[in-house]
Amino acid sequence: MRTLTATTQATITPASAIKLLKEGNHRFVQNLKFNRNLLEQVNETKDGQYPFAAILSCMDSRTSAELVFDQGLGDIFSIRIAGNVLNTDILGSMEYACKVVGSKLIVVLGHTKCGAIKGACAGVKMDNLTGLLDKVKPAISEADTLLPNADKSTTQFVETVAEKNVLNTVKQILEESPILRDLYEANKIGIVPAMYIVESGEVTFL
Repeated sequence: MRTLTATTQATITPASAIKLLKEGNHRFVQNLKFNRNLLEQVNETKDGQYPFAAILSCMDSRTSAELVFDQGLGDIFSIRIAGNVLNTDILGSMEYACKVVGSKLIVVLGHTKCGAIKGACAGVKMDNLTGLLDKVKPAISEADTLLPNADKSTTQFVETVAEKNVLNTVKQILEESPILRDLYEANKIGIVPAMYIVESGEVTFL
Protein backbone atom coordinates (compact mmCIF):
# COMPACT_ATOMS: atom_id res chain seq x y z
CA MET A 1 0.00 0.00 0.00
CA ARG A 2 1.45 3.31 -1.10
CA THR A 3 1.01 6.64 0.66
CA LEU A 4 -2.14 8.39 -0.56
CA THR A 5 -1.82 11.20 -3.10
CA ALA A 6 -4.44 13.67 -4.33
CA THR A 7 -4.94 11.43 -7.36
CA THR A 8 -5.44 8.20 -5.42
CA GLN A 9 -7.62 9.91 -2.80
CA ALA A 10 -9.90 11.17 -5.57
CA THR A 11 -10.57 7.59 -6.74
CA ILE A 12 -11.86 6.52 -3.32
CA THR A 13 -15.61 6.49 -2.71
CA PRO A 14 -17.40 6.38 0.65
CA ALA A 15 -18.11 2.68 0.07
CA SER A 16 -14.53 1.83 -0.87
CA ALA A 17 -13.30 3.81 2.14
CA ILE A 18 -15.36 1.56 4.42
CA LYS A 19 -13.93 -1.46 2.59
CA LEU A 20 -10.37 -0.22 3.22
CA LEU A 21 -11.10 0.12 6.93
CA LYS A 22 -12.76 -3.31 7.14
CA GLU A 23 -9.78 -4.90 5.41
CA GLY A 24 -7.41 -3.11 7.76
CA ASN A 25 -9.32 -4.26 10.83
CA HIS A 26 -9.29 -7.81 9.51
CA ARG A 27 -5.49 -7.62 9.23
CA PHE A 28 -5.31 -6.24 12.77
CA VAL A 29 -7.44 -9.04 14.21
CA GLN A 30 -5.41 -11.64 12.32
CA ASN A 31 -2.12 -10.01 13.42
CA LEU A 32 -1.18 -9.48 9.76
CA LYS A 33 0.00 -5.88 9.81
CA PHE A 34 0.65 -4.39 6.36
CA ASN A 35 4.38 -4.00 5.71
CA ARG A 36 5.01 -0.25 5.65
CA ASN A 37 8.15 1.84 5.62
CA LEU A 38 7.04 4.55 8.05
CA LEU A 39 10.16 6.66 7.55
CA GLU A 40 9.50 6.56 3.81
CA GLN A 41 5.93 7.70 4.49
CA VAL A 42 7.30 10.58 6.59
CA ASN A 43 9.19 11.75 3.52
CA GLU A 44 6.27 11.14 1.15
CA THR A 45 3.84 13.17 3.27
CA LYS A 46 6.15 16.11 4.04
CA ASP A 47 4.53 18.31 1.38
CA GLY A 48 0.90 17.36 1.92
CA GLN A 49 -1.66 14.89 3.25
CA TYR A 50 -4.64 13.19 1.60
CA PRO A 51 -6.36 11.01 4.21
CA PHE A 52 -9.36 9.05 2.94
CA ALA A 53 -11.27 9.04 6.25
CA ALA A 54 -11.75 10.94 9.50
CA ILE A 55 -12.40 8.81 12.58
CA LEU A 56 -13.89 10.16 15.79
CA SER A 57 -13.00 7.70 18.53
CA CYS A 58 -12.62 7.57 22.30
CA MET A 59 -9.35 8.52 23.98
CA ASP A 60 -9.22 5.01 25.49
CA SER A 61 -5.65 3.71 25.18
CA ARG A 62 -6.89 0.50 23.53
CA THR A 63 -8.70 2.15 20.62
CA SER A 64 -6.07 3.88 18.48
CA ALA A 65 -7.71 4.13 15.04
CA GLU A 66 -4.43 3.86 13.13
CA LEU A 67 -3.71 0.56 14.85
CA VAL A 68 -7.14 -1.09 14.86
CA PHE A 69 -7.64 -0.25 11.17
CA ASP A 70 -3.97 -0.91 10.25
CA GLN A 71 -3.40 2.43 8.55
CA GLY A 72 -0.18 4.29 7.92
CA LEU A 73 0.98 7.90 8.01
CA GLY A 74 -1.23 10.14 5.92
CA ASP A 75 -4.09 7.62 5.59
CA ILE A 76 -6.65 8.83 8.15
CA PHE A 77 -7.48 11.78 10.35
CA SER A 78 -7.80 10.66 13.98
CA ILE A 79 -10.00 12.73 16.32
CA ARG A 80 -10.06 11.47 19.90
CA ILE A 81 -12.08 12.49 22.95
CA ALA A 82 -13.44 10.60 25.96
CA GLY A 83 -16.76 8.98 25.07
CA ASN A 84 -16.39 9.91 21.37
CA VAL A 85 -18.77 12.81 21.96
CA LEU A 86 -19.24 15.80 19.67
CA ASN A 87 -18.52 19.51 20.07
CA THR A 88 -18.06 22.44 17.70
CA ASP A 89 -14.27 22.05 17.58
CA ILE A 90 -14.66 18.44 16.48
CA LEU A 91 -17.28 19.41 13.91
CA GLY A 92 -14.90 22.03 12.54
CA SER A 93 -12.16 19.43 12.31
CA MET A 94 -14.46 17.10 10.36
CA GLU A 95 -15.46 19.92 8.03
CA TYR A 96 -11.79 20.63 7.37
CA ALA A 97 -11.10 16.94 6.72
CA CYS A 98 -13.91 16.49 4.22
CA LYS A 99 -14.48 19.89 2.61
CA VAL A 100 -10.89 21.13 2.48
CA VAL A 101 -8.68 18.03 2.38
CA GLY A 102 -11.09 15.68 0.58
CA SER A 103 -11.67 12.81 3.00
CA LYS A 104 -14.53 10.57 1.85
CA LEU A 105 -15.72 9.04 5.10
CA ILE A 106 -16.45 9.96 8.72
CA VAL A 107 -16.57 7.11 11.23
CA VAL A 108 -17.90 7.57 14.75
CA LEU A 109 -16.18 4.74 16.62
CA GLY A 110 -17.43 3.76 20.06
CA HIS A 111 -16.18 0.79 22.02
CA THR A 112 -17.13 -1.76 24.64
CA LYS A 113 -16.12 -1.33 28.28
CA CYS A 114 -15.92 2.46 27.85
CA GLY A 115 -15.02 4.23 31.09
CA ALA A 116 -16.65 7.48 29.99
CA ILE A 117 -19.94 5.73 29.23
CA LYS A 118 -19.80 3.89 32.55
CA GLY A 119 -19.17 7.21 34.30
CA ALA A 120 -22.09 8.85 32.54
CA CYS A 121 -24.38 5.96 33.47
CA ALA A 122 -23.23 6.28 37.10
CA GLY A 123 -23.89 10.03 37.11
CA VAL A 124 -20.27 10.97 37.84
CA LYS A 125 -19.68 14.67 38.54
CA MET A 126 -16.13 16.02 38.41
CA ASP A 127 -15.24 19.54 37.31
CA ASN A 128 -14.87 19.74 33.52
CA LEU A 129 -15.64 16.06 33.07
CA THR A 130 -19.22 16.72 34.17
CA GLY A 131 -20.07 18.67 31.02
CA LEU A 132 -18.50 16.06 28.78
CA LEU A 133 -20.44 13.20 30.37
CA ASP A 134 -23.67 15.23 30.15
CA LYS A 135 -23.42 14.79 26.37
CA VAL A 136 -24.16 11.09 26.86
CA LYS A 137 -27.49 11.74 28.65
CA PRO A 138 -29.68 11.38 25.52
CA ALA A 139 -28.27 7.90 24.96
CA ILE A 140 -28.94 7.00 28.60
CA SER A 141 -32.56 8.11 28.19
CA GLU A 142 -32.93 5.91 25.12
CA ALA A 143 -31.43 2.93 26.95
CA ASP A 144 -33.86 3.56 29.83
CA THR A 145 -36.73 3.26 27.37
CA LEU A 146 -35.37 0.04 25.90
CA LEU A 147 -34.42 -1.46 29.26
CA PRO A 148 -36.91 -0.10 31.79
CA ASN A 149 -35.95 -0.56 35.45
CA ALA A 150 -32.55 -1.94 34.45
CA ASP A 151 -29.55 -1.47 36.74
CA LYS A 152 -27.47 1.20 35.01
CA SER A 153 -24.25 -0.49 36.08
CA THR A 154 -24.91 -3.73 34.18
CA THR A 155 -22.91 -4.58 31.09
CA GLN A 156 -26.06 -4.78 28.97
CA PHE A 157 -27.17 -1.29 29.93
CA VAL A 158 -23.72 0.30 29.52
CA GLU A 159 -23.13 -1.29 26.10
CA THR A 160 -26.61 -0.25 24.97
CA VAL A 161 -25.78 3.33 25.95
CA ALA A 162 -22.45 3.12 24.11
CA GLU A 163 -24.16 2.08 20.87
CA LYS A 164 -26.93 4.67 21.21
CA ASN A 165 -24.30 7.34 21.88
CA VAL A 166 -22.52 6.47 18.63
CA LEU A 167 -25.78 6.58 16.67
CA ASN A 168 -26.74 9.90 18.26
CA THR A 169 -23.36 11.40 17.41
CA VAL A 170 -23.84 10.50 13.73
CA LYS A 171 -27.27 12.15 13.85
CA GLN A 172 -25.78 15.24 15.53
CA ILE A 173 -23.14 15.61 12.82
CA LEU A 174 -25.81 15.72 10.13
CA GLU A 175 -27.99 18.10 12.15
CA GLU A 176 -25.31 20.53 13.27
CA SER A 177 -23.05 20.81 10.21
CA PRO A 178 -24.68 22.06 6.99
CA ILE A 179 -21.35 21.55 5.20
CA LEU A 180 -21.13 17.87 6.10
CA ARG A 181 -24.86 17.32 5.54
CA ASP A 182 -24.62 18.75 2.01
CA LEU A 183 -21.60 16.55 1.22
CA TYR A 184 -23.43 13.52 2.63
CA GLU A 185 -26.63 14.18 0.71
CA ALA A 186 -24.59 14.59 -2.48
CA ASN A 187 -23.01 11.17 -1.82
CA LYS A 188 -19.58 12.76 -1.68
CA ILE A 189 -18.93 11.46 1.84
CA GLY A 190 -20.24 8.71 4.09
CA ILE A 191 -20.94 9.10 7.81
CA VAL A 192 -21.13 5.79 9.64
CA PRO A 193 -21.35 4.48 13.23
CA ALA A 194 -19.16 1.62 14.44
CA MET A 195 -18.22 -0.21 17.62
CA TYR A 196 -14.81 -1.58 18.56
CA ILE A 197 -14.85 -4.73 20.67
CA VAL A 198 -11.96 -4.43 23.15
CA GLU A 199 -12.15 -8.14 23.94
CA SER A 200 -11.42 -9.23 20.36
CA GLY A 201 -10.11 -6.24 18.44
CA GLU A 202 -12.96 -6.43 15.93
CA VAL A 203 -14.82 -3.42 14.61
CA THR A 204 -18.52 -3.79 13.78
CA PHE A 205 -20.12 -1.19 11.53
CA LEU A 206 -23.63 -0.55 12.84
